[in-house]
Amino acid sequence: MHARRIVFFLLLIARCGLASADDSALLVRGKYLMESVVACANCHSTRDPKDEGRFSKSLAGGRVFDEPPFRAVAPNITPDLETGIGKWTDEQIGKAIREGVRPDGTVIGPPMPISFYRNISDADLAAIIADLRAQPAVKHVVEASTYHIPLPPNYGPPVGNVRAPSSRDSIRYGKYLADIGHCMECHTPRSKQGQLVTTYLGAGGQVFNGAWGTSVSRNLTPDETGLKNWTDAQIATAIRGNDRSGIHYKPPMAYDWYKNISSTDMSALISYLRSLKPQPFGGQQKASN
Repeated sequence: MHARRIVFFLLLIARCGLASADDSALLVRGKYLMESVVACANCHSTRDPKDEGRFSKSLAGGRVFDEPPFRAVAPNITPDLETGIGKWTDEQIGKAIREGVRPDGTVIGPPMPISFYRNISDADLAAIIADLRAQPAVKHVVEASTYHIPLPPNYGPPVGNVRAPSSRDSIRYGKYLADIGHCMECHTPRSKQGQLVTTYLGAGGQVFNGAWGTSVSRNLTPDETGLKNWTDAQIATAIRGNDRSGIHYKPPMAYDWYKNISSTDMSALISYLRSLKPQPFGGQQKASN
């Protein structure tokens, strides 16, 4: 009997050790994603109204996106129980991220890039949620978003099991990273109704106004007006924040986070961009509208 108890406790300790190692690996992956390619804090932080390159209250929301179709305010996604997501279950957080549905059933509107986040793998979603849970709770009330356009009833059917492509398949894995980093959300032209014109995927041309002035998204396709004549090193440097002449790019691209993308992931991203169909800048302004 005594021997059986010893075996039981040894098994229990081993299982706890495995669970601890799994949790640790999950947090490491979540921290990496959040501080690099996913870059949630780029939108979910309060911005200095005079200098949007400076921010505070990381992940506590408050950034305003004031556009003709909406006045959207990024919510507090820290684990604060009253003003954040501290009372949400992991399942509810995952559904909000990948399906755009809050626990009360309401639909999350733009600019949250739900159509791209639907591609987040189950494993990476769990890692992101683990990192959100590990953040300090910040009590910060933000105003509700206002939309002047009808929101969709949903963004598609419930997301089933999703697995990330193997990192050995650099183009497919690079596309996966571009999806969860929602690169094409900004680097694809939009129609007058605000919809992405995916016929010209990656052609750039979106205009962003802010405290920094005006910035225009670059053509990411291998066209003459895009990245055709750029080296891999130049593309990597640009993603991390500086153009070929060394000048630092303007917001709203998340350079402060993208600079942390690993060399392996950066290589995959570049392989994917190289594989895109060449498009003229802005789709020649969407074929002259």
